Amino acid sequence: MEVKSISLDELVNLEGVVLACEFTADGKCVDFKARGDVTRELADKSSEYIATVTMLFNTLAGSFTELSKMNWIPQRGWLYSGGDWTVVVGGSQAVLAETAKADISRLFDLLVGRRVERLIRPSI
Repeated sequence: MEVKSISLDELVNLEGVVLACEFTADGKCVDFKARGDVTRELADKSSEYIATVTMLFNTLAGSFTELSKMNWIPQRGWLYSGGDWTVVVGGSQAVLAETAKADISRLFDLLVGRRVERLIRPSI
């Protein structure tokens, strides 16, 4: 199922977002948009880390589905918040945002909610 992604330009222009990126499953940064002092190096490393965590969640979801007999797959997204920063991941897109300035619920909805809504209410 293909879900139309929000553009990186739209994401990076949201309050509190400093980096919006698209990444591959093996951690390559395909594209990114940034504000402030965010460098290409940070975008590349962020993509690597995000892809690694995503792979871990995919593995855990499969194992837990089998163990619990509850369906946890496919994984649609995740978020982590620590210190002053939050990362929100949906599919192959991610944002890094300053927690105090960003609307984290809106970011999650934009990146992950579209995937859930599409499964609940398929278009005809």
